[in-house]
Amino acid sequence: MFEKLLIANRGEIACRIIRTAKKLGIATVAVYSDADRDALHVRMADEAVHLGPPPASQSYLDAARLLAAAKTTGATAVHPGYGFLSENASFAKTLEAAGVIFVGPPPAAIEAMGDKITSKGIAAAAGVNTVPGHMGVVEDVDQLLRIARDIGYPVMIKASAGGGGKGMRIAWSDADAREGFEASRNEARASFDDDRIFVEKFVDRPRHIEIQVLGDRHGNLIYLGERECSIQRRNQKVIEEAPSPFLDPATRKAMGEQAVALCRAVGYFSAGTVEFIVDGDRNFYFLEMNTRLQVEHPVTELITGIDLVEEMIRVAAGERLSLSQADVMLDGWAIESRIYAEDPYRNFLPSIGRLTRYRPPAEGVRDSGAVVRNDTGVFEGAEISMFYDPMVAKLCTWAPSRPAAIDAMAEALDDFEVEGIGHNLPFLSAVMLREPFRQGDLTTAFIAEEFPEGFENRRPCAEELRRLASVAAWIQHVSERRDAQIAGSLSRRARAIGPARVIALLDARFEVTVRECPGGLSVAFGDDGEDGILEVLSDWRPGCRQAAFQVGGTWMGVKTTPAGAGWRLRWRAVDATAQVRRPRVAELAQLMPVKVPPDRSRMLLCPMPGVITQLHAREGDAVEVGQALATVEAMKMENLLRAERQGTVKRVAVETGASLAVDEVIMEFA
Repeated sequence: MFEKLLIANRGEIACRIIRTAKKLGIATVAVYSDADRDALHVRMADEAVHLGPPPASQSYLDAARLLAAAKTTGATAVHPGYGFLSENASFAKTLEAAGVIFVGPPPAAIEAMGDKITSKGIAAAAGVNTVPGHMGVVEDVDQLLRIARDIGYPVMIKASAGGGGKGMRIAWSDADAREGFEASRNEARASFDDDRIFVEKFVDRPRHIEIQVLGDRHGNLIYLGERECSIQRRNQKVIEEAPSPFLDPATRKAMGEQAVALCRAVGYFSAGTVEFIVDGDRNFYFLEMNTRLQVEHPVTELITGIDLVEEMIRVAAGERLSLSQADVMLDGWAIESRIYAEDPYRNFLPSIGRLTRYRPPAEGVRDSGAVVRNDTGVFEGAEISMFYDPMVAKLCTWAPSRPAAIDAMAEALDDFEVEGIGHNLPFLSAVMLREPFRQGDLTTAFIAEEFPEGFENRRPCAEELRRLASVAAWIQHVSERRDAQIAGSLSRRARAIGPARVIALLDARFEVTVRECPGGLSVAFGDDGEDGILEVLSDWRPGCRQAAFQVGGTWMGVKTTPAGAGWRLRWRAVDATAQVRRPRVAELAQLMPVKVPPDRSRMLLCPMPGVITQLHAREGDAVEVGQALATVEAMKMENLLRAERQGTVKRVAVETGASLAVDEVIMEFA
């Protein structure tokens, strides 16, 4: 076994590898850029080496600096994690030539499978089902159009060296193909320093299901079941689960055996993933192979009990696999939600900034028997940088059944506090409540179909509104009691205020009477409780931002923060402000004028922090609906901004190369 391991990565995956290494008694070395000087993985490691400036090309992608760090610290092995150089055969060869062990597959396998064009040919020769397409590099737009017309739209334009959704575009027409070709090449060049593009038939309404494989240097290969990864946005996975609610045992076995056959064809060892697309009839086709640890590996670990990082390390050290295919048992159900620094209310555009509050749910076994796990690389006060992937954490739950795992995830998301940046917690909560998701009716079009107009706050049902109103009543009552105690005349102030309240919540208005009852508060809706009474129990106190409330016998984890004269309540994708007033104050409040926001409809605003890479319109140009106006690059992804209405460009406020903040003006229209 190795004495010292260098982790050639950052963030949550570096922290994840460090945890297993420590369990095995292996000393760890972290590497970091200027932007990550105070990062969690640097704090966790036994020692750390500075690589260089924030851009990945000058730090985490610099093989020479990584090798020098290994040599300087005496690390005899390097784990690449995922992303960066994890699937770079040249890096693996460089380490081997220097006598440093690469914790991953052999360079030849990385080379063969890392090139999507080559990998499809190998897969076909190994008897693996493949998607129809052009098995070669597309040189220019004209060639792309000829191939696309021959295959038939829709087609998928993909980076040959790609991964993680980078360099991928779906084209439904010639216009899409022209636009997607350049965008895919640019993203591929920026992310992988390789702008080769290929094209294949896009299978409409598919599921994305992948098989986890594991092999050793002695020829032993097994598969560890599958993961359902169909819920994606911009070809980036958002929610994963294991096993898939769609596969039957026969299909699982066939996919697993084909995945192993592909691995044998390239002499594979270590952990890896063979990805398939599966149609509604359970026909499956090889998509690609990731010759590394996957982001979503925790769900496989939760249902198999196998530490994949530990197995990778042991295989790299020359050990045999400790289990055979017959030993692999799938137990229960696991779900992973990726917590991203992004704004779901702005079409999921990236968000950067400081985590002013970061309080994940407690990990471990809950009273229900469910298990909560949170893999992260951040802490409260950490900075989310524009230079790297926007993932904050991977929240996972396990339970004996899929419905129980979903319920556990919904509760864990309620308990997760993130402030200071935009984040997708409310969106993830909304997915857990969607009936198609709960029924396992999934395709890669799930998000587009379930949220066709984009994500908005969920509208609570009537009973949920009453429960949230009761929570607001509790908060207001406890706050008033505290104020009265400070004033020193509790009973006199209580008599002056009286028990009547009017609660305004979203577009609902409730007239209630509140009275203390043993251990809690009774909230009667309507005169004399004619519309029902809910009893509220909680440990919430002034200053709490997250608390559990039992309302009418139902437990709710609600985030609570002051909002002007009211309270902002967040629960299960509901984000609403409640105003709790005395009747006379409520009557007067209805007379208050509503502040009208300024009209910015004739401006193109930057929707995220980023860099202007292209301006497609100039002052004086007439633009049509849907016309490209500007391209903004953020977190290695290109975002094309289009005109939402006809108009004439009155002023271009920025230049190409400008770094912009959120809502900074790019153009104004006459």
